[in-house]
Amino acid sequence: MDYLQIGKIVNTVGVRGEIKIYPTTDDPKRFSLLSEIETLDTKGIKKVFAIEKVRYQKNLVIMKLSGVDDMDTATGLRGYTIIVDRANALPLDEDQYYIADLIELDVTTEEGQKLGVIADVLQTGANDVYVVRPEVGKDILIPAIKQCVINVDVAGGKVVVRLMEGLMP
Repeated sequence: MDYLQIGKIVNTVGVRGEIKIYPTTDDPKRFSLLSEIETLDTKGIKKVFAIEKVRYQKNLVIMKLSGVDDMDTATGLRGYTIIVDRANALPLDEDQYYIADLIELDVTTEEGQKLGVIADVLQTGANDVYVVRPEVGKDILIPAIKQCVINVDVAGGKVVVRLMEGLMP
């Protein structure tokens, strides 16, 4: 994937065309660094908008885009995904990964037992949780903490985990 999702347009604000964005990035303040946003509409078509103003409200980003001057136009953007090219992505610290790079990685235990693949990453606030989808059976939820996640090899396509008591469904 050449781009990373950093937010999703979830609603409008007022009648002057402002949009409400749910950030899917660890650093929502990054929106203030942008002069334009690139979006994917619900059909996967890219559109670029110049940013006029950014402000923050609780856990949401409120943004005014150039050319989006009324509520009807802003409503038409609901559901759009905000993306950034990997070259413009924020750098990661050690032991941090882009969620897009974790999806579909094979997950095995230290003993070599294949558990499934990462289907999703839940962001809980305290720590992320990997949703591991086995070939058969219920999803396994694995907290992304050092005690459970032993090794992540994005290039090799695998994650090695230690299952703490009670994690298997």
